[in-house]
Amino acid sequence: MIDLYTAQTPNGYKVSIALEEMELEYSVHALELSANEQKNPDYLAINPNGRIPTIVDRSADDFAVFESGAILLYLAEKTGRFLPTDTKKRSEVIQWLMFQVGGIGPMQGQANVFFRYFEEKIPSAIARYQNECRRLFEVLDIRLKDREFICDEYSIADMATWPWVRGYKWSGVDIEGLDNLRAWLQRLYDRPACIKGINVPPRKTADGTVDMARQMLVR
Repeated sequence: MIDLYTAQTPNGYKVSIALEEMELEYSVHALELSANEQKNPDYLAINPNGRIPTIVDRSADDFAVFESGAILLYLAEKTGRFLPTDTKKRSEVIQWLMFQVGGIGPMQGQANVFFRYFEEKIPSAIARYQNECRRLFEVLDIRLKDREFICDEYSIADMATWPWVRGYKWSGVDIEGLDNLRAWLQRLYDRPACIKGINVPPRKTADGTVDMARQMLVR
């Protein structure tokens, strides 16, 4: 059994998608980020960085893993799935995983902050991060030419990258002309485990009940 501590963010979705794809049994512990539940001492004991997601592997002496990329690697190695054993192919998947962790995630996160959330609108900052996201998406688009998935076979690199890229509209990033990227996005939308993963934890209404209409709003 895996305990998953998460919230409705792209980094959280990476791990819930992986758990669904790998068919692992897991329980969800939803953290309310706006209430700073991720800063509670009990949670900091398993994730000293006070962010989500985190897993605790109950079948491995309650081993805790934080940082989404590290969690994906741990789960792939635990199950022997979605990470090649061939040295070069394995390295390729890890390279593209790091491309997401060190590039797309931080840049798109900043695009979200300055485009959506920051009270003062700073055009130069918005343009800087949106343009960098577009550049990274172009890199992906070239990579995906004549490929169904980032590393030929579906892998944790796809699981890590898709939850971020699918939010391009929210970040204000244009993907016009990136046909390979669009086709890849749709391929993952067609995977049931991806749809299940982006609905973990369930979205709820003000009265605490699950909003089924929003649950289905995945695009």
